[in-house]
Amino acid sequence: QVQLVESGGGLVQPGGSLRLSCAASGFTLDSYVIGWFRQAPGKEREGISCMSGSGGFTFYADSVKGRFTISRDNAKNTVYLEMRNLKPEDTAAYYCAAGRTLAIVAGLLDPVGMDYWGKGTPVTVSS
Repeated sequence: QVQLVESGGGLVQPGGSLRLSCAASGFTLDSYVIGWFRQAPGKEREGISCMSGSGGFTFYADSVKGRFTISRDNAKNTVYLEMRNLKPEDTAAYYCAAGRTLAIVAGLLDPVGMDYWGKGTPVTVSS
């Protein structure tokens, strides 16, 4: 059974950091594109980062470039999203997803290529 489970979300002050984890089971991450998406209240879901199966390609949306870093631990079959210098506009539910197709549309990772989704973890950036 394919499963993705996110963790690591929480409440953090502006300028703070968090590391999100996405643990996969039922498949190996290095066979899939792994993406991170977020959805703020009242807004559309946006794909902010991804890593190719080989790990040789990474993508960041402009809104998080230079602040977020995606990484992967193959031994743990887990993908991470290190988030630094968090801003209130980063407040959202964060989801990881896995798929066979990597597509960047209008500067964002397109969710159409993702086949499996986690249930999300909430991130709130507030003082």
